[in-house]
Amino acid sequence: MDEASYDFIVAGAGSAGCAIAGRLSEDGRHRVLLLEAGPRDTYPWIHIPLGYHKTFNNPRVNWMFDSEPEPELDNRIMYQPRGKVLGGTSSINGMVYMRGNAADYDEWRQRGCEGWDYDSVLPYFKRAEDNARGADAFHGTGGPLKVSDHRWQPTLARAMHDAAVQAGIPANPDFNGAGQEGVGYYQTTINKARRWSSARAYLGGVRRRGNLTIATRAHATRIVIENGRAVGVEYLTPAGVVRAGARHEVIVSGGVYGSPQLLMLSGLGPAAHLRQHGIEVVRDMPGVGSHLHDHFNTYVAYRCAQPVTMNDLAISLRHRVRAAAQYAFGRTGPLASMGLFVGALVRSDRRLERPDLQINMFAWAVKDRNRHGVVPQPFSAFGLSPVHLRPDGRGTVRLKSPDPLAAPEIRFNFLKSTYDFQALIEGMRICREIARQPALQPFVVEEILPGATVTSEADLKADIRARGVSNLHPVGTCRMGREIDAVVDPQLRVHGIDNLRVADASIMPSIVAGNTNAPAIMIGEKCADMVRAAAQ
Repeated sequence: MDEASYDFIVAGAGSAGCAIAGRLSEDGRHRVLLLEAGPRDTYPWIHIPLGYHKTFNNPRVNWMFDSEPEPELDNRIMYQPRGKVLGGTSSINGMVYMRGNAADYDEWRQRGCEGWDYDSVLPYFKRAEDNARGADAFHGTGGPLKVSDHRWQPTLARAMHDAAVQAGIPANPDFNGAGQEGVGYYQTTINKARRWSSARAYLGGVRRRGNLTIATRAHATRIVIENGRAVGVEYLTPAGVVRAGARHEVIVSGGVYGSPQLLMLSGLGPAAHLRQHGIEVVRDMPGVGSHLHDHFNTYVAYRCAQPVTMNDLAISLRHRVRAAAQYAFGRTGPLASMGLFVGALVRSDRRLERPDLQINMFAWAVKDRNRHGVVPQPFSAFGLSPVHLRPDGRGTVRLKSPDPLAAPEIRFNFLKSTYDFQALIEGMRICREIARQPALQPFVVEEILPGATVTSEADLKADIRARGVSNLHPVGTCRMGREIDAVVDPQLRVHGIDNLRVADASIMPSIVAGNTNAPAIMIGEKCADMVRAAAQ
């Protein structure tokens, strides 16, 4: 077993991990090792925005996890694509730039997470960002993460936006600005029609830094802990097992599934569960792998009267040839986007203080979306998808095996409350109200899913059970806090273990109202500052 020594080891090169490694290595003072179980991000479809569907079920760059059967969803299995490539899930996600609601972070502070209120995290969002709209009180320029508006939009996008306004939803020019509620156009992590992943942002220009070692196809299998202190990491490579030492700290950034799995494999987790798998207990930590939660969504789909949707690419060779030419010669057209242009943040109940629904308006509609791929409707169609942002259900991530290459056991426990159902039913009603507005009438032929006859509460609940899916924003499995089952403190230090931190979406005490990639990158930025301060 070879061994080299570094100042810092970052286990996981996803949204947060790339940010941490990039920042820790930028002044040249420290030696940094960044471990990634997958390959480098050379697969061409990663970088073409509409290539999302090519990576959705590609084992070359995707872990392709499955949940256990979900009791409230007719025992269906929830497919969980996660990035297994440099950049992690930021290399295969939908590229929407959304931070969440300011009150989400203030709530973290109220739960004992000092330094994580909105005023404290906003500087890290701004520092990360290079926003094409320019700098202001809420946005930054000059940062590594490119954030831009869509350079191409179909006529359908404007119609969706205007229909939402006609339905009584106020226009909002910036979901990440002064307020979140309303309808507007999404910004994206796309630059000049190319995906701008965390790897591209933080590693793209620095991979030749002498003090930064990026090891791909290097699967972290165990944190080496001696006398209550993390001193290194063992990882598996094609050549065998390697051990690397850490003089200062180990930072785990394996994501909501990978981080708790690595902690448990290292003896940190629920004691009885670890003993069941023959793992020596270093510290009994019942919170490791607990508190898993995710946004949940369904969708209402419509047959379109005009050939202006992404579905037309799948059914028409002429449309595909034209789209390829637009992208090749002008970096525009459908391939320059991911098909999601417009969204609305709304409340399912006017008594709520902030939005609990995100209505995604897609320029496409699918028949199915699972580990076998994304199957589009065989005709021109589009969809409106209500996403429940504040779910009550909580689940777990556990080991299926002590084998570090085995997939973890994932249980969500979706739809465990009346509120979870009622919010989605109201979201479907809002989607139908938007589709009835004059701006969308030239495009709507008929509702194809769930169908115009599905109107009663019982029928809508049955439809949600049959078709609803994870929105692929899992968080919470190494949650931050001071509760007895919290895993990390507000400095992201693992309770009871020196020189060990966790930094990714798994540390979120509660899920934010919106997409989770930008918050994960913010977490990486903030973690890097805390690590550097401790190393002074």
